[in-house]
Amino acid sequence: MSSVMDMYRDKATREAFAAKAKEVYEKIKAELEGKEGLVAIEPESGDYFVGQTLGQANEAAFAEHPDVWVYFIRIDNHEAAMPLKTW
Repeated sequence: MSSVMDMYRDKATREAFAAKAKEVYEKIKAELEGKEGLVAIEPESGDYFVGQTLGQANEAAFAEHPDVWVYFIRIDNHEAAMPLKTW
């Protein structure tokens, strides 16, 4: 996985990461219908975690994938998305 600095400095790295996460999102989008909150996607494994808040989605992701980058997407607005390292 990319280092923290690679993800922040390199636009191509961020875009590739986001593209993989969006592919996963497209596969799970139907499962998320009717849910609220955010989904945290770990694109390498395809694992995803739903939470009412960013903190809840992160906590679930961190339990399975500590200290890795995940892609957070608001379920009600998939354009509201960003990569963050789990904490």
